[in-house]
Amino acid sequence: MDKCLSIEKYFNKSGLRTMKLELHHINLSTQDVKKLETFYKDILFLDTQSDDLPTLEKKKGYSGDVSFVGDGKVQMHLAQKDLSVNFKTGHFINPVEKGHIAYRTDDIEAFKKHLKENNIEFTDWGDIGVSGWHQIFFYDPDGNIIEVHQKI
Repeated sequence: MDKCLSIEKYFNKSGLRTMKLELHHINLSTQDVKKLETFYKDILFLDTQSDDLPTLEKKKGYSGDVSFVGDGKVQMHLAQKDLSVNFKTGHFINPVEKGHIAYRTDDIEAFKKHLKENNIEFTDWGDIGVSGWHQIFFYDPDGNIIEVHQKI
């Protein structure tokens, strides 16, 4: 991943080791995945992504269509809007209601501790949505959804 998209943060006051965060993907929610995919391919010249894609767990709460496009550095996950995912999964944040921005970390437990120390509430999805990814979701101060995940 390009260094300009990579953030390394040290948590010396908390005694945590260096934790790496990288912008991984932007998720847009839509009623028409194919139309949105065509737009991003034809207008912004993005390509279909095939590397490092999530394995969706369609029987665990979200079964919508998803297309993966990107510029070779950052992915876009174009997901079918589903307003009932949080009810199906029992989580208070629905990541496909209005989309989200996602970062990958190398230490999800340290990041969860960091959120707790800063009084940021989050919901821990584990690998309910994506096989092989431990995902958490939380809100920024304006209500935008943020995902942080670690490959497991």
